[in-house]
Amino acid sequence: MSPVFFWLASALMLLFGAAVIMNRNPIASALSLVVSFLGLAALFMSLDAFFIGIIQVLVYAGAVMVLFLFIIMLLDLRAEERRKINLVAFAGGVAVAVIFFGQLCLVIGHLRQAKQSFPALPLNHPDDVRSVGLLLFGNYNLPFQIIAVLILVATIGVIVLSKRELR
Repeated sequence: MSPVFFWLASALMLLFGAAVIMNRNPIASALSLVVSFLGLAALFMSLDAFFIGIIQVLVYAGAVMVLFLFIIMLLDLRAEERRKINLVAFAGGVAVAVIFFGQLCLVIGHLRQAKQSFPALPLNHPDDVRSVGLLLFGNYNLPFQIIAVLILVATIGVIVLSKRELR
């Protein structure tokens, strides 16, 4: 993995993770979370964990965030009003974050394993997507189908419950 790609994807995740918290508009916050998930998927892909990266994009950046956006739009949430920042609480939060970061650096600095690099992956590693697919649709086909029906019933239930009555 290229160090430039790692730092780029990490910076993308941190920047848009902070944007999730800083945005007052819930839709912009949810879209920032999608970009943060895409950065995490890029890190998984760079570590040769292709299945986890694709699942990250499909499940979290795709399905879960679409669900969040539907909920935000159904509830008709508006942007929050700006409030005056409590300086004591802000200073306390910054102090706790700095102390935590210092403790984290101290612990990582004393770990012998943190200073070693990971061993190289074997060249002939098995295809994880194929083995997961065979296991999922072979041994666990019935539970997989039951979960699919439960999700379908839950989706229909949400649509029925969220339907507004005409007056």
